[in-house]
Amino acid sequence: MSNTTESKDGAQNKEGTRGFDNLGLSQHLLDTLARTEYVTPTPIQFQAIPHVLAGKDLLGCAQTGTGKTAAFALPIIQRIMIRARAQEKQGGIQALVLAPTRELAAQIGASFEKYAGRGGPRQTVVFGGVSKSGQIQALRRGVEVLVATPGRLLDLMGDGVIRLDRVHTFVLDEADRMLDMGFINDVRRITKAVPENRQTLMFSATMPPEIRDLADRILKNPVSVAVDPVSSTVAPLDQSVYLVEKSSKIELLIELLRGVEIDRALVFTRTKHGANRVVKRLVQANFQAAAIHGNKSQSARVRALEDFKAGRIRIVVATDIAARGIDIKDLSHVINFDLPNEPESYVHRVGRTGRAGKTGIAISFCSAEERLYLKDIERLIRRSIEIRVTPKGLPRGPASPPRSRDGSSGSRATQPGQRNVRPGQRNARPGQRDARPGQRDARPGQRDARPGQRDARPASLHKRPRGGVPDRGPSRQSGGAAGSGTSSGRGLSGRGTSGRSSSGHGSSGRSNSSAIR
Repeated sequence: MSNTTESKDGAQNKEGTRGFDNLGLSQHLLDTLARTEYVTPTPIQFQAIPHVLAGKDLLGCAQTGTGKTAAFALPIIQRIMIRARAQEKQGGIQALVLAPTRELAAQIGASFEKYAGRGGPRQTVVFGGVSKSGQIQALRRGVEVLVATPGRLLDLMGDGVIRLDRVHTFVLDEADRMLDMGFINDVRRITKAVPENRQTLMFSATMPPEIRDLADRILKNPVSVAVDPVSSTVAPLDQSVYLVEKSSKIELLIELLRGVEIDRALVFTRTKHGANRVVKRLVQANFQAAAIHGNKSQSARVRALEDFKAGRIRIVVATDIAARGIDIKDLSHVINFDLPNEPESYVHRVGRTGRAGKTGIAISFCSAEERLYLKDIERLIRRSIEIRVTPKGLPRGPASPPRSRDGSSGSRATQPGQRNVRPGQRNARPGQRDARPGQRDARPGQRDARPGQRDARPASLHKRPRGGVPDRGPSRQSGGAAGSGTSSGRGLSGRGTSGRSSSGHGSSGRSNSSAIR
């Protein structure tokens, strides 16, 4: 990547007064945007769309909720439609979009369908966790835009179903999450399969060295666009934190849900097992809640999201990776049941509320073991988070994290049974992935329990603690369910809009048909 052109958003207020008609978009797209009531482009859209229409490579640094999907989807649709009118349509897959998770891939596919309108390019979405057969049938009918997760795309390429030799636009969305999930080697393999003479668009919320290196390898003289740096939280947002003992978090959550008017709340936990436990306790307390994480089947995850959007349930408990791509209108609250050990993840989480000019509410629970995580978050966002008084009857956490035997507090908070993590270092090694579908998450410091067995004893009581086995990540999961997708009980229902994302279903098996171009 050389001769990078920087594009700043210092004139954000000035840009905000301009409409989509100043960006070079066709009348077809302008009419479609008008019908969807999109009037003013976001900063990332205002800066990126003209460069993408001009055929330039682009490196975009933008966090969740900035409108980056439209920044690449609108120009891609226009380019394909212009080629079709000029009878330059060669058939086959002309645009490839890679996304790290099923939910994000489905959301991107829905956006393409919405923006294209009638007469636009055909598109389909492929991801793991469901049968290949329905996806293969959609590909056989012919598509110009393919949205995919890396694992399922490589599966279909290996089956001889997909060829990418006619792709003219290649998009990598949320590249940093692909790095976190261990997909970078898969991305490199896919990059080699698309033509050398192409336009490449790469979007990432953060720019770690590995992402910079990947950009250097696959982008040619790109324009660099940076808006809403990851150190900033999207305003307006009311942020607060409760200092509470770990064992009292669930009681605090139930107390808040009963005492606060919440339309829809997205609750974040650090582990899948933790998400299941929280949902179980909420249902016992007569709240409507569902869990979304990698061990849930795709049908259960889709059903939970549809119920959440339609207001049939008002609480979804999710892990960070599973929540990627969840886009819910009128999300009133984000609750950090567990603080993330990466401060950037906090910004991604709370950025899901407070959109469309509405004030969002972000509430965090902080135990003594997480106190240094809180300090890292405040250092990143460059502000102190208001400390709320813990309700009476619930023990408040100590004022400072526990000290080690030598009197030092350590460099970062760690969970019991974990090694100390250096500042800025992730818990997992680079390339490490989540547990296999259907596998339980061990509680901190515990061994995995066998099916039907009670929770195992602390690892310190065993000579050889057992470790989890990484897998291919969400795009290769078989969809084994870890409980039902939605649990219902008595509770308030918030208003919302319903939304559906579709994927192919049917019997699995390898296809002997010729490759889909």
